Amino acid sequence: MSDSDPRQAVALFRYSLIAEFIHLPPGQKGLYAQLREKAKHAYVIPGSNRTRIAPETLRDWLQDYRRGGFAALLPKRRTDIGSSRAIPQPVADALLELKEAQPDLTIPQLLRTLKEDGRLDSALKLSHSTLYRLLSRAGLMDKNREQPSSNDRRRFAFALPGELWMSDVMHGPAVTAANGVRRKTYLIAFLDDATRVIPYCAFAFSENTQAFLPVFKQAILRRGLPARLFVDNGAAYRSQHLALVCAKLGVALIHARPYQPQGKGKQERWFRTVRAQLLTRLKPEDTASLEAINRSLWRWVEGEYHQTPHRGLADERTPLEQWALSAQGVRMPQPHMDIDDAFLFETRRRVQRDRTVSLNGTVFEVDALLVGQTITLRFDPAAPPARGIEVWHNGKFVAPAKPVDAYANCFVRRNPLSNNLDADSQAPLPPKGLALRHLNKNDKELG
Repeated sequence: MSDSDPRQAVALFRYSLIAEFIHLPPGQKGLYAQLREKAKHAYVIPGSNRTRIAPETLRDWLQDYRRGGFAALLPKRRTDIGSSRAIPQPVADALLELKEAQPDLTIPQLLRTLKEDGRLDSALKLSHSTLYRLLSRAGLMDKNREQPSSNDRRRFAFALPGELWMSDVMHGPAVTAANGVRRKTYLIAFLDDATRVIPYCAFAFSENTQAFLPVFKQAILRRGLPARLFVDNGAAYRSQHLALVCAKLGVALIHARPYQPQGKGKQERWFRTVRAQLLTRLKPEDTASLEAINRSLWRWVEGEYHQTPHRGLADERTPLEQWALSAQGVRMPQPHMDIDDAFLFETRRRVQRDRTVSLNGTVFEVDALLVGQTITLRFDPAAPPARGIEVWHNGKFVAPAKPVDAYANCFVRRNPLSNNLDADSQAPLPPKGLALRHLNKNDKELG
């Protein structure tokens, strides 16, 4: 049974409603009242337009589960799939034959014609919806069946590398994290449409924007800037920050149409190749860490995949051969372009009265003139806080900000105000002489 089996989805839904009752003993007092309360809610039922479930139905599911476990919740398969139980088989055959011969006839016209021919008993009552389902299953109710589909799907391939990159995420194996716990990984990958070259790919512990952007950055540093980036509709691809990065780099960000995965067929085919040729050969030492599995990944990409003739390329060239034939058109970043700067994250903060802002659990100190102002912080989430962040105000760079050093602030000379308060933070000054007691010889010389 596959993950996409609709029967499994129905069984999981049924189990989710009775899960809290399966451990109660049969005949538990008040059980039916609890089932009645459960039945008052509206539900999204797989494969059905109904939203309500009777308490008796819940009780039947509970009994089925107690008798046969999860398998007993699976919907029973029909033995007459493909045929109609409401229409006699001779009548169904006559309807299909007539509709095939005269496709323009409507359902009322079909019934009238069969009655006039004597092939349909006038006493037999058939609903139009039943007949419609019969003809639809046979593919005879599609008005455009002889014409091209309105969804025009054609095989496409760009001529030059960098004209279009595709990107998607594949669920990967579990890998040992730094804390010793096994965690699921996600393979984030980019594929060049014209050459099938992989600009860059890497396993990560998440599939969010913070994990996606470093892979995108490495792909650009290795293979240049794409003209277009074709991505899915996931949260990482819909993030405002990704759109901002692409805008800064001059990359057109294109999202696939929802529920239409056909446009990503080349990427999906590459993922199947990864599963068949790489994941099946991984050893325990290859999943000992994220670094280890990424080393194995790139040994395979550069040593095997890029060197193997590709049936989708002219003359079955290898991806690297196809790239070499037309790589002169690749758009590399200009010398004046700061790639690191383009990938910095941005967020807005209001400066507190003690001239600090908080970011990801770290407190940074900014210029006192910005107290009470809303500023923009630009930062690399993968960098340690000690490296600092950029402070921008009104679209202009102000200065870098470093984490607050509370101990060093004990020795900063303050402008005294009334009641011995600091002008910026309104915090009491340290006791007189405290700074001198903590200064070493070098500090005294500098002072």
